[in-house]
Amino acid sequence: MTYVVTEACIRCKYMDCVEVCPVDCFYEGETMLVINPDECIDCGVCEPECPAEAILPDTESEAEKWLELNRQYSTGPWPNITRKGEEPADADEHKDEKGKYEKYFSPNPGSGS
Repeated sequence: MTYVVTEACIRCKYMDCVEVCPVDCFYEGETMLVINPDECIDCGVCEPECPAEAILPDTESEAEKWLELNRQYSTGPWPNITRKGEEPADADEHKDEKGKYEKYFSPNPGSGS
């Protein structure tokens, strides 16, 4: 089992999860974070830290479709982050929004804050 970041993170990117991760397996894109599933040690400490409830164990059906996206971007162009950066100013406005992947997802790397 591993944990994955889902659509709920898009445009929120609170980054509280980054601070508690003991193995630094978070990677930052322009509009969301992802977890490297091969680095994740399945400890689960990140899941309750996410205000957007965007982190799920890969055993949940909704998480399945996000596993490959997390793997793709955490092993490719996105920088590893180990400290919480600045969340978007409008993060709370997007917290419960639906359909964020189609509207806002960007394959571009984040700043690596």
